[in-house]
Amino acid sequence: MFEAAELGRTVSKKTYAEKEPILRTALLEAQQRLRKLPFPVIIIVSGVEGAGKGEVVNELNRWFDTRGVQTHAFWDESDEELERPKFWRFWRKLPPKSTIGIMFGSWYTESIIERVFRNLSRAEFESELDRICEFERLLSNDGALIVKFWFHMTKKTQQKRLKQDRKNGKPSPLLKVFSKNYARFRSVSELAIRATDTGFSPWHIIESEDRRYRNLAVGETLLSAIRRRLDAPNPTVPLSQPDDSLVTDIPEASATLLDKLDLTPELSRSDYEDRLSAAQNRLRTLAWQAYKAQINTVCVFEGWDAAGKGGAIRRITGAIDARLYRVISIAAPTEEEQAQHYLWRFWRQLPRAGYCTIYDRSWYGRVLVERVEGFSAHHEWSRAYAEINDFEQQLTDTGTVLLKFWLHISPEKQLQRFEERKRTPWKQHKITDEDWRNRDRWDQYKHAVNDMVARTSTSYAPWVLVPANDKWFARVHVVETCCDQLEAALE
Repeated sequence: MFEAAELGRTVSKKTYAEKEPILRTALLEAQQRLRKLPFPVIIIVSGVEGAGKGEVVNELNRWFDTRGVQTHAFWDESDEELERPKFWRFWRKLPPKSTIGIMFGSWYTESIIERVFRNLSRAEFESELDRICEFERLLSNDGALIVKFWFHMTKKTQQKRLKQDRKNGKPSPLLKVFSKNYARFRSVSELAIRATDTGFSPWHIIESEDRRYRNLAVGETLLSAIRRRLDAPNPTVPLSQPDDSLVTDIPEASATLLDKLDLTPELSRSDYEDRLSAAQNRLRTLAWQAYKAQINTVCVFEGWDAAGKGGAIRRITGAIDARLYRVISIAAPTEEEQAQHYLWRFWRQLPRAGYCTIYDRSWYGRVLVERVEGFSAHHEWSRAYAEINDFEQQLTDTGTVLLKFWLHISPEKQLQRFEERKRTPWKQHKITDEDWRNRDRWDQYKHAVNDMVARTSTSYAPWVLVPANDKWFARVHVVETCCDQLEAALE
């Protein structure tokens, strides 16, 4: 693979002086066009130690207008990053649409180094590469242009640079370690590149023996990629688009999981108070134990309007010390959030180890309200099931206790609660025209919920369907389920 980057290519000073201003001007023009279009450019900078990656990053910042460029170097992980899933540190640094992000290091660095020093098995390494592919596919599907550069040089040149560093009084311990293990780095890197060289995010291997050739090769490759994208700015729509029309003519064909849920469970007032008090006491103790054990918790609440999500959340927060939790109420995305992948705003709100985040509505809006109301195109919401499953697996793989509740009520019970809200002055703010409009689309939402549960209820993050016609039963069921899951995690 790397032989093609060991040909000894060079560029003279005269040629470089002629070409560099023209290239710089063209890149600035492309950047100006990018500012008017809704997709980001993500530049990955990786490769052999000592190949001049830092010089290239500095040159790119000189060529572009830095007001539209963000550069992020991923060195050692901070305590804040170590307490969250691995990809959290990358999600929070993704460039907004219409801008350029330079990832110096990126999601490849740690996996390659860990494999070189045999801290990852071959199977674990391949699993990491699969996850990287899915991450890049997710970004690409959302419109991002990913341009990946691998800077290569021979072992002989690397050793020459190490010798020059020593001579200049700037010995590099890191370069020395990489040079000593050059053959293994080459082998592992080749495997990583082959496994992640895809049509939606291909690798560009840059020969880095000559600084001038290296810089021009990067600039021209990047310019070509951006120009191709600017000429066709919309994300590629998958060719296969299954029909999502609902079969409502045949009752047996249109039955859903929600139709099978028993809504009759209920509790008396005394039973409710006794069981809720006991469950909240358990939860209070377990929350502190989870804090000490550095186990974080994410609770997701979805359900029909007036199903009692707010009441259930208050019974959880009423048991936990206010210093240990945050409640995130999800509304329509802000302008900042619209400039990112839809999962971005949820990644950045993830709790640190030992804490709890409660989402009132969540990332499932993509496959519920956005699907039903037409806010997302078919290819956007249909691919979201796999994206959500991967996101949730990353949470649970790092020890997060993930609880997903769907609070279900009958259409008759919803109507009863809507009418009650209209009559009660202090509840009138809870009922809106949008609630009534959503009710008119009950069947569409029901089928969307059925697909959501069927396709995202996994072994590591199952859905908990809560019968909520009786609020007292629903609240107790939610709190007791939280307790059971926390106890299992602590054990």
